Amino acid sequence: MGATSGTGLSGRSVVVTGAASGIGRAAALRFAAEGARVVVADLNADGAGSVVDEIRSAGGTAVAVTGDLSDGAVVDEVVATAVDTFGGIDVLVNNAGVMDSMSAPVDVTDAEWDRVLRINLTAPFLLTRAVLPHMLSAGGGAVVNTASEAALRGSAAGTAYTVSKHGLLGLTRSLAVMYRDQGIRANAIVPGGTMTGIATGLEVDREAHGPAVLGRYMVNMGRISEPEEQAAAIVFLASDAASSVNGVVLPVDNGWSAV
Repeated sequence: MGATSGTGLSGRSVVVTGAASGIGRAAALRFAAEGARVVVADLNADGAGSVVDEIRSAGGTAVAVTGDLSDGAVVDEVVATAVDTFGGIDVLVNNAGVMDSMSAPVDVTDAEWDRVLRINLTAPFLLTRAVLPHMLSAGGGAVVNTASEAALRGSAAGTAYTVSKHGLLGLTRSLAVMYRDQGIRANAIVPGGTMTGIATGLEVDREAHGPAVLGRYMVNMGRISEPEEQAAAIVFLASDAASSVNGVVLPVDNGWSAV
């Protein structure tokens, strides 16, 4: 796999979380096609290994790290693997996430709240915090976060997921402002409906308060996108083509956010 365009990504070290499937997998493959060296991070060991094999079979460079990214020890392993194997970290893509059960506040259990916030918001923060010293010492880097249409409104998911993705935009903007003079850019994509295997890990009660309300609003979703369409936006934001793009929240939703 060699670089296919003027993205400036060839030879760079990229960490993609949730890279065993869906948007993360598509992003990892696209970065590798641009000549980047990719750390494929995911809880699913078999899926992560399969993506690494796919990249290597096409002539690219990749390594897998598996584990729960809300665990500090796993975060340390991801960072150490990137630094030891590829010499540093130039790009971080915080893509891993889980859905909630579409619950309204009165229906959200402590367990659901803790799980969704831990995976969707705490894990990206922990990994970002761990990566920043390496980017700062190298004179720059790029962080791209996968948010959601739920980050722009209150009618696209349940309470826990909505709060987690609003928080992720706050993290993105805080990073953009605090590190822009040190060569670090932070941006987020806002996917609309996308053909992925994102899991809730929870049973959705269609008679509960959340689903009963949200069903009235989901009709505006429009066309379901492919993971590769989301990956294209991620790679653009991480590339030199977006060298002055910082703090941007980019909807990739076929106009859903414009409705």
